Amino acid sequence: MSILSSIGRIATRYAATRARHRSERVLLSLPIELRKDIGWPEIVIDSQNGPRIRRAP
Repeated sequence: MSILSSIGRIATRYAATRARHRSERVLLSLPIELRKDIGWPEIVIDSQNGPRIRRAP
């Protein structure tokens, strides 16, 4: 395993994480009624860790 392949994997993971966070920010900017209609999970406020998104079981 070369250093370049390791850097490539890290860059790919970073890009995927940024895209996921960007998508969550866009969805969270929608009105709550619209989020409910599309089935977006609720936001749970945790006093220690801040806001978290509750996933359906």
